[in-house]
This record gives sequence, C-alpha cells and structure tokens, in this order.
Amino acid sequence: MNDALRIVVVAPDLAITDPDDDDALSQAERSRTLRIGLLASGFNLVATLPADMFLMDRLAQIQPDMIIVDAESDARDSLEHVVMATRDARRPIVLFTNDDDTRHVKEAVAAGVSAYIVAGLEPSRIRPILDVAMARFQHEQGLRRELAEARTELKDRKVIDKAKGLLMQRQGLSEQAAYEKLRKAAMDKGMRLGDVAQRMLDVADLLG
Repeated sequence: MNDALRIVVVAPDLAITDPDDDDALSQAERSRTLRIGLLASGFNLVATLPADMFLMDRLAQIQPDMIIVDAESDARDSLEHVVMATRDARRPIVLFTNDDDTRHVKEAVAAGVSAYIVAGLEPSRIRPILDVAMARFQHEQGLRRELAEARTELKDRKVIDKAKGLLMQRQGLSEQAAYEKLRKAAMDKGMRLGDVAQRMLDVADLLG
C-alpha cells in the first residue's frame, strides 16, 4: 500500500467534560492510539470529521483515499452517515470499535465496509488491517466494473440486434450487411456501436 494514502477519520467529539467518565476516557485513549498508529505507519491523516449532515460535502472537498470510522456504541449511526456520504464516490471504509455487539457486522459489510475491527487495537495491527481493506475494496470494485461491463454488453447486443432487424426489414439488407452499415456509421461518427444502434431506433420510433 502507498504510504501517502490520504486518510480521513470519522469520529465523535472526544472532548472530555467529565474526568470520571470511564467510557469517554477509554474511547479517547483508543482514538488516540488509532491516530498514533496511523502516523507511525506512515499514513497521511488529513482530517478528523464528525459523522453529521455535512460529511458528504467535506469528503467531496478532501477526496480521501480511505475512510476510517472510529466509533463506540453509536457505530451504526456513524456508519449510516459515512455510507450515505460515499454512495456516489465509493471509498474503502474501515470501522474500529470497542463495541462487541456484532449483530450489525453483516449489514455493515453489505453496505460497503471493507473491514470491521472489534476491540484489541494495537498500532502494529493497523497497517495489515488497512492493506487487507484496500485489497478487498479494489477487488470488489473490479468485480463491480466487470458486472457493469457485462450488463452494458448485453444491453448493447440486444439494441444492435434490434437495429439490424430494422435495417433488414426496411432496406432489404442481409444480417451481415446491416451489421456492417451500423459499424461504418459508428466509425464515421466516432461513437459506440450500441449508441449508434440506439440512436437509429430512437429516430425510427419518432418517425413511426
């Protein structure tokens, strides 16, 4: 993984208002350990942000390579904010939490979380965790691209076949001749074959 990876940490306000609040003190210490681990591992920690309604705009401005959610009992709420904020620009998301309620792990992974780390945070574990999270994210993005390409190819094939049929019917062309005519039009116009076929069908529908 590139050491210059730009990371944003999404975390609640860790200001300690009650020195006797053991939970707040524990979370603040864990959050401090996480940040120290990131910096010690050579990562570029560019910002720490709250999980609020402005998160999407802030992430759009910063354009981080990875998002780390540092959350406690409100992990699910924080994740919902992060997932919503990254739905149009997907990025690997890693959740660090001490909350041992793992009922929502499956939901979190399905929503796009690349790694869900419960307790036991040690600075030495941070790099391998992020390496695995990035590798998993890149693999899933590759699968998404392949699926999108397959769907586009299937859609194009149907449109092209329909356009060929129209040419064969209206101009008395053979299937090969109809295909060659579409292909030449695509090359002449610098367009995708599927787009030329769709445009021809749109015009045919308009003219009746």
